[in-house]
Amino acid sequence: MTLDTENCPFCQIIRGEIPSAKVYEDEHTLAFLDIAPFVEGHTLVIPKKHIKNMLEFDPNHATHLFKTIKHVAPAVMKATGSEGFHILQNNFMAAGQTVFHAHWHIIPRAKNDNFIFGTHITYKNNEAMREMAKAITKHL
Repeated sequence: MTLDTENCPFCQIIRGEIPSAKVYEDEHTLAFLDIAPFVEGHTLVIPKKHIKNMLEFDPNHATHLFKTIKHVAPAVMKATGSEGFHILQNNFMAAGQTVFHAHWHIIPRAKNDNFIFGTHITYKNNEAMREMAKAITKHL
């Protein structure tokens, strides 16, 4: 195990060392709620293999990752009642990447929701966050 994977919070989530509100998991990918969401239901999709950013991303990983995004995004929409969603992916610190394990954000949106990028919300408590994860999972 390299130093990168030992200290990477997403690798720690994959190994079960850090708790998360999991939404979906398969052999290659994991989806869980963002702990600093822009809106309720903001979900992250990550490859289980430690990949720092898109420049390290192998096209073989893309198939699994986008299959998961396509599977999870409609469930996020149904659970949140949203009318659309953003797929956001940041590379390097200058572009807003804060965890250096490639990840994709599914950010649910509604018409006239006054959403502003960079404005985070907090769940009322951990139980509220787990309930949102269950609501999304129910629609998978």
